[in-house]
Amino acid sequence: MRIEEDIKLDFKDVLIRPKRSTLRSRKDVDITRSFTFKWSGRKYDGVPIIAANMDSVGTISMAQSFIKLKTGMSVALHKHYHIDKLNEFYDKYGGQSVWYSIGMVKDDQEKLDSFVKERPSVIEKLCVDVANGYSEHFVDFVKSIRDKFPDITIMAGNVVTGEMVEELILSGVDVVKVGIGPGSVCTTRKMTGVGYPQLSAIIECADAAHGLGGLICADGGCTVPGDIAKAFGAGADFVMLGGMLAGHDQSEMEIIEENGNKYMIFYGMSSDTAMKKHKGGVAGYRASEGKTVKIAYRGDISQTLQDILGGVRSACTYVGATKLKELSKRMTFIRVTQQINTVFGND
Repeated sequence: MRIEEDIKLDFKDVLIRPKRSTLRSRKDVDITRSFTFKWSGRKYDGVPIIAANMDSVGTISMAQSFIKLKTGMSVALHKHYHIDKLNEFYDKYGGQSVWYSIGMVKDDQEKLDSFVKERPSVIEKLCVDVANGYSEHFVDFVKSIRDKFPDITIMAGNVVTGEMVEELILSGVDVVKVGIGPGSVCTTRKMTGVGYPQLSAIIECADAAHGLGGLICADGGCTVPGDIAKAFGAGADFVMLGGMLAGHDQSEMEIIEENGNKYMIFYGMSSDTAMKKHKGGVAGYRASEGKTVKIAYRGDISQTLQDILGGVRSACTYVGATKLKELSKRMTFIRVTQQINTVFGND
């Protein structure tokens, strides 16, 4: 047993120190990024924010709205769509704006193989998503996917430490997904005691990835646009959002009315709700590691996206970053004990 005594930080523990800027307006900030992925060799140009592969966030409706609004953002489609529904989307829109998601179960692999056989080359980006990215089985699985699909960009995780980021990149992963337990409907830390403060995880994992020519996606823990800016400032190449995008028309969830108020259900993909919906229940050898919450219905996604993208642009102006890629280079975090004045509430 050993104890690491140096302090690890989360988004709530820091603020961004402003710097002199020559920018005149937020509209002068370029929040797109351009990457060439290490293994697939494919090029990426867009706003590197991804809707998480949860069945109330990573939806086809969300992807269609991102395309319609010309956000430049992408969606990791949840893995529970029928192949016909996926086929319908990829005919019409192609694969540039979405990540096809799988886990390690046999059904996911067979559906992917069937889809690729029917529509070769249509899938450009693949998200391999598991709760625990530390198993050798997962590493071997990622290697097999890379061998099978050498031209597809692979994002895989989740992990939170540099050495595992390095192993995954060397195993064929283009983008490593970083985050264990920070999500709003994730209970992994409560149920297992395992986790890592997200800001420090991003800093350490980005350093490891960039040294090998790989990239990372910060997954979980962002609750406001300022957190997204902090994630990019800490070195994240992509940021994945769940709860911040939940509760909208594009969630493909039923609206519940109670006492004149409208709500939607939002739940973790390891929750009782998700496992009953997609797997018939929680397996006897495991426990639920997600919760189910009722959140206020938020209407169309457009205003939320404007707040998110506007907040990131504004953060760039405060530190003089004309492009998103400059944000981490101009970033100084200061440790704080309080983020905001809450005298009139937390909003």
